[in-house]
Amino acid sequence: MPPRRRTDPAEGRAALAVWRTDPDTAPRAAVRTAVRFTLEELADVAPGRAVEVRVPPDGAVQAVPGPRHTRGTPPNVVETDPGTWLSLATGALSWGEALASGRVAASGDRADLAAYLPLQAARARR
Repeated sequence: MPPRRRTDPAEGRAALAVWRTDPDTAPRAAVRTAVRFTLEELADVAPGRAVEVRVPPDGAVQAVPGPRHTRGTPPNVVETDPGTWLSLATGALSWGEALASGRVAASGDRADLAAYLPLQAARARR
């Protein structure tokens, strides 16, 4: 069953376009909408509940196939800030670059999102 969307895709794409125009001055509301939209996109291209992806304070999602997490601290967690997440989601930053620079914290055997980012490329591979 596909994840339930909370963000209208048209609004999400519009917010992402606003962020792409100038990431440093994008309105906070647009950034929040873009983050939530792209997290929902990740859950769509990588359905599952093995990895919790956190982008505080804007959102979190469980994605990636594998054993489902049910209680306590998840064994596979990815956490980053909104700007880094949007850069990863759009391909402006690679997964390897983000890890090497410390812009992403990833723990657990399944916490590698390289196969799912950028999101458009992942969608095309499906």
